[in-house]
Amino acid sequence: MDARILSNYQACVRPDDDFWFVGDFGFGETGGKPDHLERIFKALPGRKHLIIGNHDGERVQRLGWTSVQPMAEIKDGQYRVVMCHYPMITWNGARRGALHLFGHVHDTWMGSRNAINVGVDLWDFMPVRIDDIARFGADLPLNKHWHDVEPGTGQTD
Repeated sequence: MDARILSNYQACVRPDDDFWFVGDFGFGETGGKPDHLERIFKALPGRKHLIIGNHDGERVQRLGWTSVQPMAEIKDGQYRVVMCHYPMITWNGARRGALHLFGHVHDTWMGSRNAINVGVDLWDFMPVRIDDIARFGADLPLNKHWHDVEPGTGQTD
């Protein structure tokens, strides 16, 4: 799996790209090789940002990321994006069209119209661009609790 993810990443990400890992970059000692995560990290091009996941301990957080944080809000082209490893029911800018990107749940839930699972399990272990994420999310149903927490937003099923 590591080799496939690395190969896919290297084929898609350029050295001048910003890439956001939405948690769980590494878990423990892989294959009993203490430097395994470091070798993978160094082989990845681009400016790498880590949104801390539940399996990203101190060792992972110290790999040399451009940024390390539990949550981030960015603008990518026309999209406002809020990233957190965990799926949230609402977030900053949700009423104004901001997308929420998350992981954590693997392939058990794809997400909803404006909160999209970007875990590698759902994306064929490939890096994914924001335009593709937004298109994918547009076809998902609205979260059944959306109107409970964001009444009056005008979004309907």
